[in-house]
Amino acid sequence: MTNPVLVEVVRSGVVESVHRGALVVTAPDGEVRLELGDVRSPMYPRSANKPLQALGMLRAGLVFEGDDSVENLALTCASHSGEPEHVKRVLTMLEAAGLTENDLACPADYPLDESSKLAAPGPRKASMNCSGKHAGMLTTCVRANWPTESYEDPAHPLQQVVKETVEEFTGERIAATGVDGCGAPLFAFPLLGLARAFGRLVRDEEARPVADAMRAHPWLVAGTGREDTALMSAVDGLLAKGGAEGVQAFTLGDGTAVAFKFDDGQKRGAGPLALAVLRHLGVDTAGLDALRGVVLGGGRPVGELRVVGL
Repeated sequence: MTNPVLVEVVRSGVVESVHRGALVVTAPDGEVRLELGDVRSPMYPRSANKPLQALGMLRAGLVFEGDDSVENLALTCASHSGEPEHVKRVLTMLEAAGLTENDLACPADYPLDESSKLAAPGPRKASMNCSGKHAGMLTTCVRANWPTESYEDPAHPLQQVVKETVEEFTGERIAATGVDGCGAPLFAFPLLGLARAFGRLVRDEEARPVADAMRAHPWLVAGTGREDTALMSAVDGLLAKGGAEGVQAFTLGDGTAVAFKFDDGQKRGAGPLALAVLRHLGVDTAGLDALRGVVLGGGRPVGELRVVGL
């Protein structure tokens, strides 16, 4: 099926581009409230999968010791911007587990944050946006007395626990296993399953530590100026996690959940669409005007990213 247009890019009164995609809203009990496009075929959730991966780590024995244990759990769920505090915390997590940056299986990369990127002497593993997740995976292996070598292999016992957790919380069988940009296993399942999983993250007592850590420390989950940071900071009880290739998922505190993906893999429509869906659900969006999406011409606003179909 051809997915509908979700966001139009309007410049000087003319629709210049469109972003097609699929979107689903589920009730706290998992029932579908709104369905636009194909939300039932498998797709890769990319980093929106991280809260479920973190829950799998907890089930496998992940424990952070010390006063910053909640912060470390939030960073395990992160696609962080590689700002100095992000990198420092990743290195501290590894040191506490008796490991070093060299033990990370993720590739070296520059920070996502522009100022941090300009200040960086070069790419490094700890500044890669998924390094918190990888540090959490390594810590889990240490706590469970599993080998830290090849922890990113789908056959590793850690990844088997993560897979079982994803299937349980999404209510879907894994349709395919790929390799994410960071090198960790990536499981394919429908957007509908992603939304239902997010709704469970805030309602299930076992999963609440993950949700609570992310909501308590949204900056650690993303970074300065990022959509997830803004959403969780502005809306009480909201849990949000985006992913590459145009994926976004979030849930309100009662378990009403949303997941969407743009067909073209672009993220520029994610903020305006999330804002529109929240308003559609009757949520106060004060403080989220930065997500509206402005089209510039000559350095001044000449248009907007306009959500359609809601």
